[in-house]
Amino acid sequence: MLQLCPRPERCQAGPTLRGRGKPIEVYRESTVVGRLFPLSHLPPTTSLFPMNVFVTGGAGYIGSNCTEALLDAGHQVTVYDNLSEGHRSAVDPRARFVLGRPDEENNILNAVKAAKPDVIMHFAANALVGESMTNPKKYFHNNVSNGLKVLDAAVECGVKKFVFSSTCATYGPPDRLPMTEDLPQRPINPYGESKLMFEKMLQWYQRIYGLEFIAFRYFNAAGASEKFGEHHRVEAHLIPNVLHVALGQKSHCEIYGADYPTPDGTCIRDYIHILDLAQAHILGLAPSRQGFYNLGNGDGYSVREVIRMCEKVTGKAIPAIEKPRRSGDPPRLVAAAERAIQELGWKPKYPKLEDIVATAWAWHKAHPKGYLD
Repeated sequence: MLQLCPRPERCQAGPTLRGRGKPIEVYRESTVVGRLFPLSHLPPTTSLFPMNVFVTGGAGYIGSNCTEALLDAGHQVTVYDNLSEGHRSAVDPRARFVLGRPDEENNILNAVKAAKPDVIMHFAANALVGESMTNPKKYFHNNVSNGLKVLDAAVECGVKKFVFSSTCATYGPPDRLPMTEDLPQRPINPYGESKLMFEKMLQWYQRIYGLEFIAFRYFNAAGASEKFGEHHRVEAHLIPNVLHVALGQKSHCEIYGADYPTPDGTCIRDYIHILDLAQAHILGLAPSRQGFYNLGNGDGYSVREVIRMCEKVTGKAIPAIEKPRRSGDPPRLVAAAERAIQELGWKPKYPKLEDIVATAWAWHKAHPKGYLD
């Protein structure tokens, strides 16, 4: 169970989070693609003790990278994943793995009971916007109904902190840019609606059961660590699809709409490095840090800029075919992260598109077929 140290003056200099073992140093570092990446940038008045973290969806792209970062930071991790979207080989071998069967009665509850976690990090979700428009039942069942089972398990097992990986899709078309946390939430697809429903559930569980939570909203996670990268069975993300052309696995990439009111006519989107995303989730473990936070670079990059950067990084020519706009695609979507920067001390280490693409390319070159399972 998470708790503040009852005698702060006898702990580190200020409030601490009591878990298991000795407190974790604030600035642990590990080498990732030849660089030092600080896994935690907590203020010096806060110290984290090693915690037992239960990670749902830990075999997926985001969950696997966050699991690695948690372990590197000295935490103990149990990964719960049904492998419908994730890969068993994407789970860090230092983590305990539980093959999830969330539709079986008490399967999630029993897994949480066995793990005895201090914190739950909830990544598990279906996340294809287009699919959600043709199969909404799948999204409300998994993202909401199964998510409710995770929340109920947290309450029954005395978990006091819940970290939720949400999405900026809860906002829908924004009233202004960059997008701040106080914008109206008007999702325009079942995926965004399902995430918003879970956000509301979190707020009620906090009010009624005292379950402390923090939720992160963001758009496009990208890049890779040295060991874990992006491999979806149905790949809808721009950067890996463009890199598949550089690998010779596709003849061309596609640009949906080249007549938008943007500098080069293509859509502008926000990209966040997967390791910066992991850093934010680790910062969210600290006590009394709760509420909703947007994560992003604040400026965004156009589709053509991404393609050109992939050509620069890979040294390959990448043909692109222009196609008509997709319905519902706004010209520009970027998130404002000032609140996370000011309140959590979050500081992205890889805000540049070149760094994001370079780490993704390094992983894809080393794993041209992705994960083999």
